[in-house]
Amino acid sequence: MDGTKTNATVMAAPTVPMSGIWRTIRDYIFWSYERGTIQYDVMVTLILLFVFLSPKLINFKDKPVEHNPHRTAVAVVPDGQGGLIYQIEAAAVTAQGDGPVRNQLLQIIEPISGEVSIAKIEPVRDGSGRLLRYKVWVARQ
Repeated sequence: MDGTKTNATVMAAPTVPMSGIWRTIRDYIFWSYERGTIQYDVMVTLILLFVFLSPKLINFKDKPVEHNPHRTAVAVVPDGQGGLIYQIEAAAVTAQGDGPVRNQLLQIIEPISGEVSIAKIEPVRDGSGRLLRYKVWVARQ
């Protein structure tokens, strides 16, 4: 060193006032920008990205309940007193006995009508006595 004083000045980095950043964030939160401004377009773009991308990225567990309806022909007719009669083909019922037949008919009817209870069952037979279908009266629970 030659003995002369060196004057070192440190250049300060430009500062951004924190109040300006908080004001910008507040304006985004309270949606205070007018249509046609770049800030408004940024907000709309972020919302659209959320709407379209969130179902792929977030598991909302909103799958429909799986029902295994029977592949049978079930006819629903009014009973004339405000109720419904379900006519179910006899081929769809494989159970034997009153209790198992009632349970199987209920399993066929509930995916269609929701939670019900069976009020009355009437087997329908042809002229030779062969079982064709069941008529089932139900009551809402």
